[in-house]
Amino acid sequence: MNSDTPVADQTDHPGEPIAVVAAGAIPWRIVNGHLEVLLIHRPRYDDFSWPKGKLDAGETVPECAVREVREEIGLQAGLGIPLPPIHYHVNAGLKVVHYWAVKVNGAPLRPDGKEVDSVMWCTPDRAAKYLSNPSDIEPLEYLEKAYVRGELDTWPLVLIRHAKAKPRSSWTKAEGDRPLAATGQRQAAAVRRLLEAWWPQRVVTSPWLRCVATIAPYAKASGAKVKLSEALTEHHHQRSPKKTAAAVEALFDKQVPIAVCTHRPALPTALKQLGRHMLPELRALLPTSDPFLSPGEVIVCQVARGAERKIVSVEQIRPFDD
Repeated sequence: MNSDTPVADQTDHPGEPIAVVAAGAIPWRIVNGHLEVLLIHRPRYDDFSWPKGKLDAGETVPECAVREVREEIGLQAGLGIPLPPIHYHVNAGLKVVHYWAVKVNGAPLRPDGKEVDSVMWCTPDRAAKYLSNPSDIEPLEYLEKAYVRGELDTWPLVLIRHAKAKPRSSWTKAEGDRPLAATGQRQAAAVRRLLEAWWPQRVVTSPWLRCVATIAPYAKASGAKVKLSEALTEHHHQRSPKKTAAAVEALFDKQVPIAVCTHRPALPTALKQLGRHMLPELRALLPTSDPFLSPGEVIVCQVARGAERKIVSVEQIRPFDD
């Protein structure tokens, strides 16, 4: 997935252009050992659905999902596992809505009153009966199956390739001091906005300037704890890929939302290490050819909570490119 508007849907409506792109989430919680999901009621349509809305100019699909959840029900929460998108026709043409699961940890919900006048927690079975759009049942069923498998309660691990740096050919000083280009500085601002969809509490980065400058806007805005790791630099990776792999493996230790920023030459090692924690069908989604990720692009892995260090979803997302 990236920030570009999809050109056509190749699933239920093969070849038909997508006219409207929207995003949202299914909020969920566990009460007395039972799964509950949150339905919203929209007075304008007198219907029950999930929090969602159309993309604003200059934002990615994940950013849209987080914003819509915040605006419609007053919940500021990071995205969990991606859910199947739905497709249906509106006056403008074919509409696609991308969904994520969002865990609600007792935070108060404040419906905005205009778009949403009430909310209702209920079991998935009851929610399916209330939903006004039958298409909304598919992501609900996926969420419930993930819960049964123990793959709904997750934390995000985000792999970032640093933003575009000044060319090596025009830089005569130490390689670790090579800064971001002007384009890279704009990408770093876009990375900040994108990372706010998952709110990693910790950031581990190569200490080289172009990596630090890539995550600096997010770290400053979020207050995330930043750790510098020499094992993530190009030079250390060239000398000892095993230490780079060990640094990636250590990201699993605390089981908290975390982001890691490194260089293109280190990406194959990082991706291979992450792949060790995935089933083959997920591993097949990882990029396999150089350059693996574009400058500023991210891989988002959702890791199931528990001792197994099991990655249960993979997304590849490019920040909005102006």
